[in-house]
Amino acid sequence: MVQSPFLRIGTRGSALALAQAHEVRTRLAHAHGVDETAIDIEIIKTSGDMIQDRPLSEAGGKGLFTKEIEEALISGAIDLAVHSSKDMPTQLPDGLGLTAFLAREDVRDAFIGHAVARLVDLPQGAVIGSASLRRQAQIRRERPDLSAVLFRGNVPTRLDKVRRGEVAGTLLALAGLKRLGLAAAATEIIGTDRFLPAVGQGAIGIETRLDDVRTRDLLAPLNDLATEMALRCERAFLKVLDGSCRTPIAGLAVVRGGTLHFDGEILRPDGGESFGTSRQGTTAEAETLGRDAGAELKARAPAGFFTGS
Repeated sequence: MVQSPFLRIGTRGSALALAQAHEVRTRLAHAHGVDETAIDIEIIKTSGDMIQDRPLSEAGGKGLFTKEIEEALISGAIDLAVHSSKDMPTQLPDGLGLTAFLAREDVRDAFIGHAVARLVDLPQGAVIGSASLRRQAQIRRERPDLSAVLFRGNVPTRLDKVRRGEVAGTLLALAGLKRLGLAAAATEIIGTDRFLPAVGQGAIGIETRLDDVRTRDLLAPLNDLATEMALRCERAFLKVLDGSCRTPIAGLAVVRGGTLHFDGEILRPDGGESFGTSRQGTTAEAETLGRDAGAELKARAPAGFFTGS
């Protein structure tokens, strides 16, 4: 008689997505005293994985990385989905929710240079590759002379392109490099005071059906409360701004000793104008702080800021 799996995890098939899914599986198995092989990992190809020839902002936004996985979750084909939190839209399908977060990894961006180690040392007019509008805007703000081009593909593919000199360099999340054992590829680590990260960067989010009490209870030991509170603040900020792949938005919440500190920023795609704000309060105020920060920046931005006009 074939035994049913203890749990079924849904994930994208990239090396990074699989590393994150395996990390969740290992922690679940350890927490509940089961063999890892009792927890299935189901690879689900998403629309975002199949679109490589244009920015996701032109194809439908960040939800393209979650749609098919969420459909499997809703249908009951899987019990939980493991995501990079920064890929998650602020509006989730009815009946689904982010119900657990692993402790956050390093949130900083890493520069990987071909011939020079630092972003500031790139020659005038050099071409830098990035799939992130947020990073492109921050690069252009710091170095208006640089040319930023679309740079899709998984992490190893992008690193190979840099090694071959197809671009002078790229920026990637340090968390992803660490999870893949590729942190040594970074030639410069960029502080958050210089490049504020994307909302959710470095955090693995786990999505479940809200009415699936068993799965939510099994995930409870894995949830890191400080990361959860930080993400609640950041995602509330993003939701007010209607954030998607179309708008350069950055935000970072950090919990220190029960106090939540938040910094948020919006930029024009060319980096020529930006607005930032900060908040501080208790973790119980996480979502309120995020919404308030988002409302402030929305009010301060001039007409046409979010549409590029």
